[in-house]
Amino acid sequence: MLYWLLYQKLFPYFRLFRIFRYLTFRTVFASLTALLIGLLIGPYVIEKLREFQIGQYIREEGPQSHQKKSGTPTMGGVLILISVLVPTLLWSDLSNPLVWLVMLSTLAFGAIGFADDYIKVVHRRNQGLTARAKLGLQLLVSGGVAVALVGLETHGNYSTRLMVPFAKRFRPDLVIDSLLHMPHVWWLGYAGFVVFVMIVIAGSSNAVNLTDGLDGLAIGCTIIAAGALTVLTYVSGHVVFADYLELQRMPLVSELTVFCGAMVGASIGFLWYNAHPAEIFMGDVGSLALGGAIGTVAVVIKQELLLPFIGGVFILEAVSVMLQVGSYKLRNGKRIFKMAPLHHHFELMGWSESKVIARFWIMALVFALFALTTLKLR
Repeated sequence: MLYWLLYQKLFPYFRLFRIFRYLTFRTVFASLTALLIGLLIGPYVIEKLREFQIGQYIREEGPQSHQKKSGTPTMGGVLILISVLVPTLLWSDLSNPLVWLVMLSTLAFGAIGFADDYIKVVHRRNQGLTARAKLGLQLLVSGGVAVALVGLETHGNYSTRLMVPFAKRFRPDLVIDSLLHMPHVWWLGYAGFVVFVMIVIAGSSNAVNLTDGLDGLAIGCTIIAAGALTVLTYVSGHVVFADYLELQRMPLVSELTVFCGAMVGASIGFLWYNAHPAEIFMGDVGSLALGGAIGTVAVVIKQELLLPFIGGVFILEAVSVMLQVGSYKLRNGKRIFKMAPLHHHFELMGWSESKVIARFWIMALVFALFALTTLKLR
């Protein structure tokens, strides 16, 4: 909105406003705006959540040290959503369809998390939506994103070819072109791409959700992942950098840098209140929204194969749960870890909560830096 007003409308009359056309300037302002929103309205949101008695319910089978956190205001993801979406609306070019796609995807995943948290609060239990219902809704939203990208591809605004790390000249297409010309089965040509996108986005959302178990752990890793995505969106849309790094240049993608910058600022603002000992938890509304946003941005900028590095800690947490469940079912109740997700395993090994958080942040940073180094490797 401010971009439209200050640059598109007022720039012809006030030449000083030309600064608002620069992406880096608007990204910084979006990040600062998101940070200020989070810091300023955070106390109000925390107080209102306390008034409505929206507190966290701690699962009984979890570490006993966590029981003291019961009753801490949850659903703080509402604060994150406001802090991300408002600056994006203010500082981005809203004529860009990718901006709307990412914002609507984030909002939809946030709505799923809100429903999950709401059921927990109403029924005063740790179980919200059933696993099947939650996953079904996540796949539905992810499928909607995939269909939207197919629509953009038909208009030349997106490509379904994958960017493969270390092999940039190898760009496989998940769309089977030969099927597109068959009258009754043309839709099967897009099936592989749609399924792939659904797995990436829904998986990303669940991975962040599983990581949200310690004060500041998930949001700190999100800051790092969002920072890496900010760099990736900028270079993917920049004609010089994209050519130098042998990336497929996508001009529309550059505007997502503003969204990613807002996500960084919003996450830092939320960490102010979520740092140990937490005054507020993000709940599923926050973790699902942030995970969905990370997955959607990665798919849109065609860096989904870098997600295991961009969100390395999130992936480790998700894999630890899958391995634990698989081992328990296939090995007659035997477990690999003391408890899953992985951060609980280290807690039960005797690590303090703050030590687990700090070391996981370090791992997240190492993963993200490695992801950025692959831009030049080929």
